[in-house]
Amino acid sequence: MNIVDISQKRYTTKHYDQTKKIPTDQFDQLLTVLRNSPSSVNSQPWHFYVIDNDAAKNKILPAIAEFNQPRITGASHTIVFCIKTPLDETYLVNLLNQEDKDGRYPSADLKQAQDQGRRHFVTLNSATIESQQCWESKQIYLALGQLLFAAAAIGVDTTAIEGYDATKMDEILELKSKGLKSVVVATLGYRAKNDGNAHRPKSRLPKEQLFTFL
Repeated sequence: MNIVDISQKRYTTKHYDQTKKIPTDQFDQLLTVLRNSPSSVNSQPWHFYVIDNDAAKNKILPAIAEFNQPRITGASHTIVFCIKTPLDETYLVNLLNQEDKDGRYPSADLKQAQDQGRRHFVTLNSATIESQQCWESKQIYLALGQLLFAAAAIGVDTTAIEGYDATKMDEILELKSKGLKSVVVATLGYRAKNDGNAHRPKSRLPKEQLFTFL
């Protein structure tokens, strides 16, 4: 299947077959895709909570809007996408050291340049707590997009969920004390046979309204 076919067939799943579980090897692939997701200046300002059992589902369910709760209970896995709050000195140093360990810097000058460049953009987007979190959230949505497409490529259905109470989710998972804040949720699994969204034609604005060639 080519990338156009994947994008054409992928859709937001409304009802999951809760008897089906994503195989471990395939889910591990999806976690690797998340880990490899791009982010501005390789900031990687994220952490992901994986929910893959009934006890964990029930734990977060009070934070999910009622109309979205069947997605959580029916899906094989749920992922809560979180941002770092804040991107502090300890995190930036750890990030730089990991890049160095992974062999990204053949010279000390390149390492210093990367560190300075990243700090510039972090500072640029950190005039307020809100502006930093907004910038981090943009990176989270890059990761979300990667996940949705990768899942479709291996036959796994998904739902991106903004219909949840972030404050309640943060309380349930005790995120504030861990320097984290939830941004979006995604469910993954396999569509139910009666999933009405499966047979609805995809609707997108025509390309003439979307693209301008200069």
